[in-house]
Amino acid sequence: MYIHEQKNWPTFTWDADAISAILGAVRHRQGRVLGQMQTLGFQIQEETMLKALTMDVTKSSEIEGELLNPEQVRSSIARRLGIEIAGAITADRDVEGVVEMMLDATQRFDVPLTADRLFDWHAALFPTGRSGMYKIKTATWRDDVMQVTSGPIGKETIHFEAPIASKVPGEMAEFLEWIEQQQDLDLVLKAGIAHLWFVTIHPFDDGNGRIARAITDMLLARADKSSQRFYSMSAQIQAERNKYYDILESTQKGKLDITSWLVWFLDCLMRAMDQTDETIAKTIARSQFWKNQKETEFNLRQRKILEMLLDDFFGNLNVSKYAKITKTSTDTALRDLQNLVQKNVLEQVGSGRSTAYRLK
Repeated sequence: MYIHEQKNWPTFTWDADAISAILGAVRHRQGRVLGQMQTLGFQIQEETMLKALTMDVTKSSEIEGELLNPEQVRSSIARRLGIEIAGAITADRDVEGVVEMMLDATQRFDVPLTADRLFDWHAALFPTGRSGMYKIKTATWRDDVMQVTSGPIGKETIHFEAPIASKVPGEMAEFLEWIEQQQDLDLVLKAGIAHLWFVTIHPFDDGNGRIARAITDMLLARADKSSQRFYSMSAQIQAERNKYYDILESTQKGKLDITSWLVWFLDCLMRAMDQTDETIAKTIARSQFWKNQKETEFNLRQRKILEMLLDDFFGNLNVSKYAKITKTSTDTALRDLQNLVQKNVLEQVGSGRSTAYRLK
């Protein structure tokens, strides 16, 4: 029996004693994050928020197996928020749609959540009316069976089956009324419950996970009373993806006591906020780097690589990787890198085929 088949669904219960201490710690940590950001300059706040939102969009899609171009996401967010960045590029239509949904959720967090607003989000996620090769119903509730499965075709393992399609309109009406009318619940706790409740209904043909995380971000923004986002819940969920699916499955196959889910959700949120310190440190280091190099001339290729090295560059930088990223020849890549070494910005490590470059 799934949780939505329980007699008193959706009357969730939880152990208040088990939840209260960790909820208090999370609320204290939220206050520290916001207080810390207020002591920093506007530019650091802006860059930290851009970083957090970029991670939110890319990691939320990555959880579903869809890899978005981080540079396109960053450029799209910056353009929509009026943030000036170097090397901005044009974003693909699918990227623009995900960004549009996430920014609507976080920047307009105080706007009521309605069915029409969710339909707008869903249409933005699937602008062509297709999910991969498959045509899906967009901007409307699903009208078919919805199962969460894994494994090869014909030998799938069914992890969860959502309520039948005929129940979806009524289920969503109750959910949306609860979102806007339930005022007695702490908003952080409400975000955790809403996430579980929405993915259990699974009201759309596709995109349910991403929309659930957008709803979560909206409620967390309400909890912060701020549209400024300095931590990414989606990035932390991606980092703990296997545990995320395990706790969802066990909760959806359990009783209406969702204490275990809420404990995991709050712990995950705490770890997401812990990453803010690292993000701020990187942002400050990046800002200081460009301040120190304000008189140094770089071409667009070099600037692009330096931005990546100052952020989350994966692996070692070598000539072939530089050429691939900047879409240039290996000869040009080598000249660019040697020029950066001469300018005392990069240093060479290793030799021969193992030659690599890193920030000095």
